[in-house]
Amino acid sequence: MLKYNIRGENIEVTEPIREYVEKKIDKLERYFSEAPDANVHVNLKVYSDKNAKVEVTIPLKNLVLRAEETSGDLYASIDLIVDKLERQIRKHKTKVNRKFRDKGAEHDYFAFAEVNGSAAPDEFENDSELDIVRTKEFSLKPMDSEEAVLQMNLLGHSFFVYTDAESDGTNIVYRRKDGKYGLIETN
Repeated sequence: MLKYNIRGENIEVTEPIREYVEKKIDKLERYFSEAPDANVHVNLKVYSDKNAKVEVTIPLKNLVLRAEETSGDLYASIDLIVDKLERQIRKHKTKVNRKFRDKGAEHDYFAFAEVNGSAAPDEFENDSELDIVRTKEFSLKPMDSEEAVLQMNLLGHSFFVYTDAESDGTNIVYRRKDGKYGLIETN
């Protein structure tokens, strides 16, 4: 069963908005053989230019579904989010089923319910975007996060993997959409 945590920034989450979000996201349950027990985190933001941003994160046992959308209409953003989440589920379902089919076992994490008399399309069946087309191997040089950001910028990449000089752990720095930098630390 999905439990909702809906927050609003610069917007009051009214009962009609809450009901619309829950009604739309509840449609995702049809993709699961059993109703998932998960917390749905929804963040609604309205900016001064009247654009609305919707972020949804659904942490599940074997996968985290996450999508965000910005548009001039809050309800349209919610609809687009649900479409993105459905595509993620179908893509994951195809990947999992292909892996089990290749191993000779049948196992399905998701069960497509019939929609309008026909099963939902498995549009990623012949999708080659999951194929690894290039492999690189390199040594991780110990450095701090500032040096890693400089290296990333010198290479013109959007992320950089390095060994942290203090903790000796593998870390990743990346460029965020807002132009600032993020750091992922591993345990």
